[in-house]
Amino acid sequence: MSNFPLLLVEDEPNIARGLTYNLEEEGYRVVHTVSGEAALLLASQEHFALVILDLTLPGMDGLEVCRLLRKRDPRLPILILTARSKEDDRVQGLAVGADDYLTKPFSLEEFLLRIKGILRRSRWYRSGGGAIDHYVFDGNEIDLVRQVAYTRGGEIPLTELEVKMLRTFFQREGEVLSRAELLQDVWGMAPDTETRTLDNFVVRLRKYFEKDPAQPVHFLTVRGTGYRFERQGKG
Repeated sequence: MSNFPLLLVEDEPNIARGLTYNLEEEGYRVVHTVSGEAALLLASQEHFALVILDLTLPGMDGLEVCRLLRKRDPRLPILILTARSKEDDRVQGLAVGADDYLTKPFSLEEFLLRIKGILRRSRWYRSGGGAIDHYVFDGNEIDLVRQVAYTRGGEIPLTELEVKMLRTFFQREGEVLSRAELLQDVWGMAPDTETRTLDNFVVRLRKYFEKDPAQPVHFLTVRGTGYRFERQGKG
């Protein structure tokens, strides 16, 4: 259980009431607001264990809220919750810094499992889990403790989920990692979960670290299985 409250940014009253009730039943403390501007103000005044963020908000768009929250704090876990289900929306949400993306309608059970998984990973990072803290390959330097990468494109702050995924790839360099393994180990999802979140994250890592993201040589797709990381770019 988190020692800090969760920030729920949702302007639909019925949805907000239902989520707040069920989260509080699980023992979480919930702070609710209906606008992005109010969410940014609250996040500047109090530390939250997680932000649950709708995209369609009055005033400031949820994607911009996510981007600004991520800029302020690379370690703040953010779960996007929205009715936007197009692939471009998912990619854009993850690209601006969200750790996970859940589309409406969704099952309450899956929602609560996603919350538990994100908070479990967050505690793991802050306890210093994992053996690799620093990694260099192909002109990229990644500091997994400070959660920052230095690349050809400049300095990139990393989210906790990006750090978790990179650490997994680095520790198991050259191994084929199945989608089921990555979903379970990185996201805490059931191995048979149908989601494009993993694929979108790999796309993001390629944009960060590959010379040509369209022709990756480090973060490789193993067709029908999953992914493999190669430091030397064997292909």
